[in-house]
Amino acid sequence: MDIYDEDDGNSSTGGSGRETPLQDYYEAFQEDGIAAIEEMKIKKKKALLEFRCMVQDAILGNYILGKPKQAAKTRQQLKDISLWGVPLLPTKCHHGTDIVLLKFLKAKDFKVHEAFKMLRKTLIWRTDFMANVDQQGEILDPDFDKIVYFNCKDKQGQPLCYNIYGPLKDRELYNKFFGTKNDCDKFLRLKVQLMEKGIKELSFKPGGPNSIVQITDLKNSPGPGHKELSLICKKSLMLTQNHYPGFIHRNIIINVPFWFYVCHVMSYKFISKRNKRKFVFARPSKVTKTLLRENDEFFPEDTVSELVVRKNTTGCIQIPVPEAGVTMIWDLTVVEWDVLYKEEFIPDDEGSYTVLLREERERKGGERIRNSFYINEPGKILITIHNSTFNRKNVFYRFKTKPTVPMYVFYNK
Repeated sequence: MDIYDEDDGNSSTGGSGRETPLQDYYEAFQEDGIAAIEEMKIKKKKALLEFRCMVQDAILGNYILGKPKQAAKTRQQLKDISLWGVPLLPTKCHHGTDIVLLKFLKAKDFKVHEAFKMLRKTLIWRTDFMANVDQQGEILDPDFDKIVYFNCKDKQGQPLCYNIYGPLKDRELYNKFFGTKNDCDKFLRLKVQLMEKGIKELSFKPGGPNSIVQITDLKNSPGPGHKELSLICKKSLMLTQNHYPGFIHRNIIINVPFWFYVCHVMSYKFISKRNKRKFVFARPSKVTKTLLRENDEFFPEDTVSELVVRKNTTGCIQIPVPEAGVTMIWDLTVVEWDVLYKEEFIPDDEGSYTVLLREERERKGGERIRNSFYINEPGKILITIHNSTFNRKNVFYRFKTKPTVPMYVFYNK
């Protein structure tokens, strides 16, 4: 990238190739940043190693749950102790042990002793609360399924948990779950039971889906006067924060009425900084946009490129695809649009046909264009943008590939 000196307007990479102080600063800054990242990685690895040793000593020493008990049967049971089906004893070499331990470490900012206390409290709470699904039975209340349920997964394979509070407008249904203290406790227990069933869908493997996306719809939900519901929601939030660290990837709250913001401020102080970043709020007019953004193929760190199309000219974006068997995904927006736009796939083999992906037509407006195409032979995606106006157009775009197994493979089996 060329860097320009503000004094003479000349590129530091042109002519004699002389480096400017500004370039030296950028290089030094980049080196310091890389060094800091590497140092942080080392600290985190050391914290995980220390945590593994601490957990192993506590299990073998028979004090993972508190004061040691000398009974041989109890000692053997502790060796087999597990969380969500994952053995906690590191020497068992289970692929999910480090993933579970890292959830507790991250929740406590890699402070090993605090993470250990959190783990111990979680194990004790699970015993007292009987959080294991098998202990509570598999049958959920059919009316409960109208309010809280899992339905499909997102593009990363993470289960989607829906909380729909609109049906609670019905007084009879509301009283069924929140009429008495026992009813409230039962509702909370059902939420924990459902959480446990959702966790069973996770892989606990590196790179696999290891968290849940929670979507709460407040459309037609009971107002702030229904204190029982507010209290249970707060209790559920605290249980998740204290005993299910790192299991909620994103907490998306949609159709948010104004009164909810006021109520949320009151409970916000009880939420950790890490969990605060997971909340996303959407007013009714922004629901679709928010859900599409949060359930996205792209990540914030994905590179965004820019193309400038000058007045009365045509600009082209070429996305090379040198290998077959992948799906190319691209995302593009033009500032103020008003251009002619076309997409096509051009194979490298001259004997193959060009595939028209999006025919040329005038685009007057719109936030962005997204498309994807399965590549069955090497070639390139060609995006053509014709600017017939007297103003230049800035085009921002990004693209990525993902491995794909075409459906005909399954049909031929």
